[in-house]
Amino acid sequence: MSIELNNTELSDKIPPSDSNDTLSDDNLLKSRVFDDSKIAKLNGIKSQGLNPYPYRFEKNGDICEILKKFDDFEQNEGLTVKTAGRLYNIRRLGKMIFADLGDQGGRIQVTLRKGDLPDDAFETFKNLVDSGDIIGIKGELFRTKRGENSISVSEFSLLSKSLCALPEKFHGLKDIETRYRKRYLDLIVNAEKREIFVMRSKLISEIRRYLTEREFLEFETPVLQTVYGGANARPFMTFHNCLGQNLFLRIAPELYLKRLVVGGYEKVFEICKNFRNEDIDTTHNPEFTMIEVYEAYRDYNDMMDLTECLISELVFKLTGGYEVKMGENTINLRSPWKRISMEDALKEYAGLDVFAHSLEELRQIAIENRIEDYEKAKTYGEFLALLFEGLVEDKLINPTFIYDFPVENSPLAKNHRSKEGFVERFELFLNGWELANGYSELNDPLEQEKRFEEQDKKRKLGDLEAQTVDYDFINALGYGLPPTGGMGLGIDRLTMLLAGLESIKEVILFPQMKRED
Repeated sequence: MSIELNNTELSDKIPPSDSNDTLSDDNLLKSRVFDDSKIAKLNGIKSQGLNPYPYRFEKNGDICEILKKFDDFEQNEGLTVKTAGRLYNIRRLGKMIFADLGDQGGRIQVTLRKGDLPDDAFETFKNLVDSGDIIGIKGELFRTKRGENSISVSEFSLLSKSLCALPEKFHGLKDIETRYRKRYLDLIVNAEKREIFVMRSKLISEIRRYLTEREFLEFETPVLQTVYGGANARPFMTFHNCLGQNLFLRIAPELYLKRLVVGGYEKVFEICKNFRNEDIDTTHNPEFTMIEVYEAYRDYNDMMDLTECLISELVFKLTGGYEVKMGENTINLRSPWKRISMEDALKEYAGLDVFAHSLEELRQIAIENRIEDYEKAKTYGEFLALLFEGLVEDKLINPTFIYDFPVENSPLAKNHRSKEGFVERFELFLNGWELANGYSELNDPLEQEKRFEEQDKKRKLGDLEAQTVDYDFINALGYGLPPTGGMGLGIDRLTMLLAGLESIKEVILFPQMKRED
């Protein structure tokens, strides 16, 4: 079966530019979840001549900053503050109203007492303000008789009237699918989920800091590409009307970053979105984030060192230690990490010496262990990679570098300097996942052309993840790529590790979901 990706074939598969594959207006209207009682209150607010959606509000402190003032309560008791946030858990008790006010950094109790603010303002709050509304307040710090830190409100302003009801207080938002589809609601009601993405943001900032302090330069490379490459993966395709040609969403930035090294930059990296038309499961999402790093005059040993130092420092900086909990496993990320060849790992963890068996015996071993795609393996190298994946990967809990891969599945890595049939490549495994991948980069243009052509043959025979031939990249190598080490690291899986989470959808703000209709 040929899957030659020419313009004629692909244009038949891509919808015309004026096609309408969106929800109809009727369906959009029916999908609204506005609360009729809240709309009535909105109209009541407008009838009083009040603007339920004003333009700005001047705060003199966030809630987190205000809460710190209670550490020295004797000095700050009665201090006037102005802040804003979303209302939660309103309790109306006659002439007193209690509520929780929350922003990005925390929550604090606010109290409104009839007589402490104008009667019309108190009645407006009592009758027309709901949980979920965003308000600004002015008031004084005090503690209740039960010792709860609070603000006694003397003025309030409605800043945004919420028209959708929040989940019920005691049960919250528990449904996993709803949490992923309506992440905004998940973040409103589940403060601990917000902390995951705060950690993710800090993680990316720390990666940038670590590399820029070591004189790496960050660059941006194309997302839309005429030739996809840099990994074995099935791409997403589209059609550009103006250029009249097919384009592919990036599956990796690798080939462009190495062009930059050819151009004279010796230390480069990119934190980027990649897109792969693959299955969705607990560790895969078709749109994901990774970082790729390239350094001239280095090899895969140097890249293992860089990966280990980077991750161990990140973990310590963000968690305060080197151990993280993943389910029943406690993973120790303190250096040094284990390093073992793929061949020796199969011997150690599965008791299997690939090269002591015939190809037919290896095929039977794969069948007996219910390893998928065994029929694609034709050589010892292909069986080595296949059996390692099926028998060893899930046993690698603590950080382990697996190095020296067969040449058959590593078209961009340099031939091993001493082991025929192998390349200088490593992968880092943690909790049974692949977390990072790196090479001594192939810089021989003739060998690269040969490898690409071998991949292209597989693609034309039906391997949808095989790479294409990028002749411009081969020509770039022809101008001379210095000895270079490269490494790619998955940001999403690293966040999962730091947060102790087993699903990639928990660390991606808007994971890919099947459309509800």
